Amino acid sequence: MGQTGEQLATERNGSLPPVDVAACAALAQRGLLFSYWAHRQPELTAIHSARGDRTFGELNANANRVLAVMRQCGLSAGSRVAVLCGNIPEFVEVMLACQRGGLRFTPINWHLAPDEIAYIVRDSGADALVVDAPFAEKLSSTDLSPLGCRLAVGETMPGFRSYASALEEHSGTDPVDAALGGTMLYTSGTTGRPKGVIKPAGPPMMPLREGSTFGYRDGDVNLLCGPAYHGGPMAFDLLFPLSSGAAIVMMERFEPEKALALIATHRVTHTHMVATMFQRLLALSEQARGRHDLSSLRMLIHGAAPTPPAVKRAMIDWLGPILWEYYAATEIATRINITSEEWLRKPGSVGKLPIESGATILDDEDAPCPVGVTGRICFPNTNLSARYHNAPDKNGEVFGSAYFTIGDIGYVDEDGYLFLTGRSAETIISGGVNIYPQEVDNVLMLHPAVQQSCTVGVPDDEWGEAVRGVVALAPGYAPSPAIETELIEFARGRVAHYKVPRRIDFVGAIAESAAGKVLRSHVRDEYWRENDRAI
Repeated sequence: MGQTGEQLATERNGSLPPVDVAACAALAQRGLLFSYWAHRQPELTAIHSARGDRTFGELNANANRVLAVMRQCGLSAGSRVAVLCGNIPEFVEVMLACQRGGLRFTPINWHLAPDEIAYIVRDSGADALVVDAPFAEKLSSTDLSPLGCRLAVGETMPGFRSYASALEEHSGTDPVDAALGGTMLYTSGTTGRPKGVIKPAGPPMMPLREGSTFGYRDGDVNLLCGPAYHGGPMAFDLLFPLSSGAAIVMMERFEPEKALALIATHRVTHTHMVATMFQRLLALSEQARGRHDLSSLRMLIHGAAPTPPAVKRAMIDWLGPILWEYYAATEIATRINITSEEWLRKPGSVGKLPIESGATILDDEDAPCPVGVTGRICFPNTNLSARYHNAPDKNGEVFGSAYFTIGDIGYVDEDGYLFLTGRSAETIISGGVNIYPQEVDNVLMLHPAVQQSCTVGVPDDEWGEAVRGVVALAPGYAPSPAIETELIEFARGRVAHYKVPRRIDFVGAIAESAAGKVLRSHVRDEYWRENDRAI
């Protein structure tokens, strides 16, 4: 179905008209930028996936059909659409429909437990829900009655219309009254409740073609190997390439050698990964790595979690200086980044702190830190800053002063380059995913054997940090492998699997402040001191 990126690349000289920037700008204002590419190159393959391919024309037409279905259900500009889907073409179709229908798109992490998913559907005020049938059991706690539009992709689900059948009833023509939509991603807070992050509308996405940082060309192909619901992959592996006329290869789950095979087969030019993926790729044998031609790859974007310098250097030695690292978060409007060439001069840095934006390093008294002195990485709180949906108390706590922080600490050197040195004790970052320990504590404390719980992140060679439970048992209970297993299984049934402690250590008592607050940093620091001594 359609041509591959390699076929297009061989024909791009003279085979397609030059990009009409003015036309792109006009369409982007209405959320229809992708339709420009659909009409320019309708027969070329836009998505390659195990669950079906789409040409640019088909993808655009289906996005229009999704929008028509939702309007038929009563949705209009400002309505909210939640999506619980894996890395499948339908995820993209719904995303593009929201983009051109003035709708707010909220993808849901399908790793979450049913209660967590139900909370996001309710809190987001979703008017529509699109579900990938394999995740049907995840909706056991969700009240579907407020949802005026419910679509199931794949198998039939009670209470849901068939996605494919619903689309068949509508034309695939572009809407004449298109309006630019938006996205609300959910992140977690230290209280354990997910929070929707609302960002002020910025300028619409424009093509990131030659001359830009990403430099997409005709025939380029982007590999999606992380979860599409996550902000990084959704931006770098879907929005950026699709807005620039590039094709997408979708992996449903990351498998290291399969990723290399897909890069070679589809002549992939761009992809986004996290440090854990690097470690799994580097763990492959030289023979396995060498059997795949990766010469097409021009840009390997990475972020979400710090990458150990030795790992990053090994990736650059293998693939060349094509790594482009970023430091960002859902709440932050500014993205910090660093090229391979810069990083080799400043190993360990994540890029220059953009002081022109007001970003700074502050100490505990909110005074600026001198060069080389560690403090909180802070960003100015302006009318362009993000806000949390339905969370006035949290907004006051995080955004109630001149600066806000997401909990990272670091310093800048004499040249202004930022180095991360740690994170607040409340945040565990494992494999590029934020985990908030209070949420895990809240679950463990439900077990009668637990008197006090203090979940922390401990050093882990593969994941950066691993979740470790530290528990003081209630009277009448004694530490044993059996009670450890029981507590882990107890947590597994109540939170997403990646939040479950891999191990639980038992202590006589957990340090608390005079006010009765668990001193998590004291507990965490002991594990990191042990790691430092081992090194």
